[in-house]
Amino acid sequence: MSTDTETRTEGETTAPRATDSADESLVGGIGTGTALLAVVSVQLVAFAAAVGVGYPGAYAGFAVLSAGAIAAYRNRGAFGILSATLGTVLLVALGLPLLMMVARQNPDLVVEMAADPGVQQALYLSVYAPLLAAIVSVAFGVPLALVLARGFPGQELVESLVDLPLVVPHSVAGLAILFGFGEGGAFGGVQFTVPVIDFTFTFAVLQTMLGMVLAMTFVSAPFAVNAAREAFESVPTRVEWAARTLGANRFETFRRVTAPLAWRGVLTGGVLAWARAVSEFGAVAIVAYSVEFFYPLEGEISAQHAPVFIYNTYLSAGLEESGAVATLLLALSAVIFLLVRTVAYDDGGWP
Repeated sequence: MSTDTETRTEGETTAPRATDSADESLVGGIGTGTALLAVVSVQLVAFAAAVGVGYPGAYAGFAVLSAGAIAAYRNRGAFGILSATLGTVLLVALGLPLLMMVARQNPDLVVEMAADPGVQQALYLSVYAPLLAAIVSVAFGVPLALVLARGFPGQELVESLVDLPLVVPHSVAGLAILFGFGEGGAFGGVQFTVPVIDFTFTFAVLQTMLGMVLAMTFVSAPFAVNAAREAFESVPTRVEWAARTLGANRFETFRRVTAPLAWRGVLTGGVLAWARAVSEFGAVAIVAYSVEFFYPLEGEISAQHAPVFIYNTYLSAGLEESGAVATLLLALSAVIFLLVRTVAYDDGGWP
């Protein structure tokens, strides 16, 4: 039986093996996970040492130089060393402020703020409301993403409209929600009554949970739509056509072929939409500064979105207390974000 090597002709290029990256990560018998743990541990120790001696800025130089050293050790060449060094400068600019914020917290104050009912309510609202916004973004964004992936005349105009919230200032987004859906807007004052259960719903956005979710959806929907569109575009057209030639209609093709191949991208879009909604401040502060919502074990309560709560705490109590609440929100968001990504990107298939 001929092997792969025997069937290759001289001068023919071959695709890299799937195990090449894994082989390169094995240095002296050290596995990928062990090597990564060692690098992270060294970075944390270096950061702690820099903070301990009172010169945390020294860690920035260490991180940049160590990245270049690792690239040189792995024989990445001059261009690889330069790329690793310059890329690490950006990583330091992104990560160092967060590390410094966590390192400068008083553990006792963080525990005290975590036990505060007002902080707990704000954190709960900052997970619950963004989750609703992410669900709305995915529910209505996925059909739009599918249409955009297939293409149609005037698609550029629609894509520009989808991306517009990314460049609109946050305060402008809040004002747009009020002009569009507030009093005197498209649905201002509309009521819906269910006689059987004597329930009346009034479409109101100012200082309501509906307004908060609308504001969050406005700023986060582009992430859900664009991620889903890219996922649908990555599905090979020939696979979908094969399903159609075998008798599947459009819905069956989507359910049995397109969706299973694109679901990770759709989920990524939903997670990004949730994360964007968690961080929203300007639009929420204008539309729904404080809202009433159902809180487990306590019923209807009034609370603020955590970024708004943190800003108010900073104005009233100063940097230390607001920093403690911000650290709690950062930790909570990071745990949820990592948990979802871990579950979504395991070796499992279509759920």
